[in-house]
Amino acid sequence: MPRRPRRNHAPAFKAKVALAALRGEGTVTELARRFEVHPAQVREWKRKSATEAAAVFAGAATAPAADDDPARLQTKIGRLTMENDFLRKALRRIR
Repeated sequence: MPRRPRRNHAPAFKAKVALAALRGEGTVTELARRFEVHPAQVREWKRKSATEAAAVFAGAATAPAADDDPARLQTKIGRLTMENDFLRKALRRIR
């Protein structure tokens, strides 16, 4: 039997499977069959969602990121604009 190619599941899909497992909508084997994943993967997503649930709610209470400072962003935009202009001119000289 040939092996199935490796799949990358979206976070929304993982959450859907983990919530189904936490709700007890079926056994791990039934859920794995229904969502076409390995039972060990269902157990892992269930364990991870149960242990990291507090982090979901803790994220709302954190301070805004340092990237939100408008003055710093304007400075960065100016610097990047100058770099683009310089590289554009250098590229024209090479051609």
